[in-house]
Amino acid sequence: MQLFARKPISEMLPEGEGELKRSLGAGDLVMLSIGAVIGAGIFASLGTAAAGEVAANGEVVRYGAGPALVLSFLLLGVVCGMAALCYAELSAMIPTAGSAYAYSYATLGELLAWIIGWALILEYAVGNVAVAIAWSGYFSSLLSGFGIILPDWLTHGYFMVNASSDPAVHGLLKTAPQFLGMPVLVNIPAFAIVAVITWILCLGARESTTVNNWMVGVKLLVLVVFVAVGSQHIDMANYKPFAPNGWRGIHQGAAIVFFAYIGFDAISTAAEETRNPQRNLPLGLMAGLGICTLIYIIVGAVATGIVPYQQLKSADPLARALTLSGLKTASMIVSAGAVVSMSAVLLVFQYGQPRIFYAMARDGLLPRWAAKIHPKYKVPHVTTIITGVFVAFGSLVADDAATYDLTNIGTLAAFMLVCAGVVVLRVREPERHRPFRVPFVWFVAPGGFAACLYVMTGLPLSAWILFGVWMSIGLVCYAAYGYSHSVLRTGKPIETVPIDTGH
Repeated sequence: MQLFARKPISEMLPEGEGELKRSLGAGDLVMLSIGAVIGAGIFASLGTAAAGEVAANGEVVRYGAGPALVLSFLLLGVVCGMAALCYAELSAMIPTAGSAYAYSYATLGELLAWIIGWALILEYAVGNVAVAIAWSGYFSSLLSGFGIILPDWLTHGYFMVNASSDPAVHGLLKTAPQFLGMPVLVNIPAFAIVAVITWILCLGARESTTVNNWMVGVKLLVLVVFVAVGSQHIDMANYKPFAPNGWRGIHQGAAIVFFAYIGFDAISTAAEETRNPQRNLPLGLMAGLGICTLIYIIVGAVATGIVPYQQLKSADPLARALTLSGLKTASMIVSAGAVVSMSAVLLVFQYGQPRIFYAMARDGLLPRWAAKIHPKYKVPHVTTIITGVFVAFGSLVADDAATYDLTNIGTLAAFMLVCAGVVVLRVREPERHRPFRVPFVWFVAPGGFAACLYVMTGLPLSAWILFGVWMSIGLVCYAAYGYSHSVLRTGKPIETVPIDTGH
């Protein structure tokens, strides 16, 4: 039963006692949400969600939603709405870094907390690899508009090329430069943007959110341009058939784009850096969700109305839709906006990952160095740099389609356990003060759990297999280190004092 020992909420870090600086308000959290959610999901994977995915041998891997993509986004809004309500209740009660990991520790016990923390590590790191690759595609497209053409072997990772069903892309395996008999296929722009984002994040939370707020303003302006221009070129014939693959296409389309919604989890990782978290966290979560879902639905409706949905299958579907409609100037504006937009996504995702490490290390489940805070910038700089290195090198060679799936399944697992945690805590500690309470909790929380599980069934078998492998590795790590070093079990707190860096 020690495996399921819960960390008492009363021992969670009280407001004002942490080493992280509380500097974020509700508006910052809403902007972080938009920064994270409105990005690769709408600028990159929207095309795959609409058109579906076909393997190199012609086999259908996933069915697309077609113009019914708007229903996929509505489905995601409902699913994430129930999960966000559960996040809001727990984050207001437990204003500490760690998000779903911390909530699971307080409600479901240490083993499940470790499992979800391990899933979150996969979710954030792999998700950022996918976004960096999508960023590279838009950046290359933008440069080409100015006559600057980067060699394909410097903008496509090896595994992306190997998995591609496009003969032109797959042919790079033979035409790329060789080194020791291996084709040199690396995504340099993706590597470079991750390095820059990592540097920004090391400067501090306030500085990072200021940069994010500017980038969010740009992305919203660009989407207004897309909708304003694109809505004047909608052909109603493109909406027929509305749902070419029926509910199966709508379901699988939602599963493809779901990875974008991990922004809600990223917001909760900022709990220790939020002023008045009991008020601002629920407000930021729910307002962010509503705004982002509305934006997805509007942009999806316009994109599938401009061109036939099959033609949206590309790395830059919004820019491609405008280009095919002869709107090249607007296409370049959207490409530029997408570069800024996905930079914001990278920033928010990589903001959340180190704070998961920080929370787990503070509980003794990861080595002590992962809980170190920079004495000047007040950020977990060691894990920020390590995460940046991992994501940067992963984005050099990875396949974006596979990374989307792994991010989705990790996100959904986290959402499911948060919904379960709300129910468990309502039963175990019904008298505990809740600054925010989930309305109709006995419907919303179980419904959120079931809805997330349903979306997970739309993911391919390969994602489940890789997720199982990752979880198995995690359990081995917990047995080898986390179990014997747990602060809850040993009673020996981990010091998180800043290390001396000479500043």
